[in-house]
This record gives sequence, structure tokens and C-alpha cells, in this order.
Amino acid sequence: MVAVSADFYWIAGFAIVAALVNSAGIVAIFRYREWAERYLTYFMCFAAGVLLSTPLLLALPNAIANNPNAGFSALAGFLFMFFSNKLITYRTKQESLAFGVTAAEGIGIHSLVDGVVYTVTFSVSLLTGILAGTGLVVHEFAEGVITYLVLLKGNVTERTAAMYAFFIATLTTPIGAFVAYPLVTRLGQRHLGLLLGFVSGVLLYVSASHLLPEASAHEQKHSTVTLMAGVGLALFIVFSRTI
Repeated sequence: MVAVSADFYWIAGFAIVAALVNSAGIVAIFRYREWAERYLTYFMCFAAGVLLSTPLLLALPNAIANNPNAGFSALAGFLFMFFSNKLITYRTKQESLAFGVTAAEGIGIHSLVDGVVYTVTFSVSLLTGILAGTGLVVHEFAEGVITYLVLLKGNVTERTAAMYAFFIATLTTPIGAFVAYPLVTRLGQRHLGLLLGFVSGVLLYVSASHLLPEASAHEQKHSTVTLMAGVGLALFIVFSRTI
């Protein structure tokens, strides 16, 4: 049986708050569909900025520091998403649906790992956990919106997109935190490095192969500014974790 420490309550608290903020994003965008479609490109650019910067600035460097072979697992993560998209496209015969499902798949993995990050950072120190948790919670609202929108882009109905977004982006974070809690202390740094590398590859594929091309195809005024806002959020999270 795993002993519950004081850190567990901080981990649980941040994971639940993250889920609530994520849900708020889904509810907000569900009620304002027309507004969401008008600004879809901006959300895509913002998501691309976050999901492209985070693995390059934080996850992959940390993964390689823990395990020199993490680059191979990053490549495995990238190829996993590539062939997932190919398989979904082949089975559905619909590129738009493949886009939505594959992007949601990557976000789901990302959200699950967010929960793991809460557990790992609070295990390091309370201050590190609070700073990292704050940075992650900040982007949960946008993540809920983005998950809903990419599902809409995949020709999923509004209510179904909202329900799937809730399961994919909202519930996965606390699940990741609670499942990881009894396992983190048993994971060595080398295994954690491989896991972080795989996730880095997943995020790089979603941002570079899906979000950026889609945003570029429907570029609007200030799209670049929105992209840089996503990069700025990623930088905020990185600097928060390194204080």
C-alpha cells in the first residue's frame, strides 16, 4: 500500500483545478460556436506555439539529460503519431476526421503527462510543484478550447466534440496524476527520460504536421502574434519550472 504524503494533497488539488479550468474552456467554446469558428486560426496558432515550444525548450532537453537515448524515443513518438494518422485516414477514408482524431490523440497524451508532471514536480519540492502547476493550469483553458475545436475540424458534431474533449483533455490530467503517484517513486531517471522523449515526439508531430500547416492555410491578420503568444506561454512555464 502506498503511503499518502502531504504532497499528494497539493498534487490532487492542482490536478482538480486544472480539470475545472479545462472544462471551463470547453463550456465557453461550446456556447459560442460561431465565435469559435471565426477565430479558429488563432487558436490553432496559439496551440502550435505552445506544443512546438514546450518539447523543444523543456521536455526533450530534460529527457536527454536523464537518458541519452531519449532522442530515439522522441523519434518513436513522432513516428507513432505519423502512422496513427495514416491508419486513421485509411480506415475512415476522411482526411478531416483523421486530423481531428490524431490531434486529439496527441492532446490526450499531453494532458495525461501533465498529470504526471504534477506528481514529479511536487516530489522534487513544494515550490517547484506550485510554480510548475501554476504554469500548467494557465494553459488548461486554451487546451480545452483547442481540443473541442480540432474535433469540430474533424467533422464531429458539437455535443459529441464537447463530450470527447471532456474525456480527452479534462479527465486525463487528474488520471495521470493519480495513477503516477504510486509509480513515480519506482521509476528510475532513465525510464522517465524515455517517457519524456516519447511525449516530446508526439507534441512535435501534432504542432508541426497538423496545427501549423492548418493555421498557415487559413492565415489571418495577427496570426503570427497569436503564435508568439503560445511561444510566450511555453517560455513562462519553462522559466517557472527553473526558478
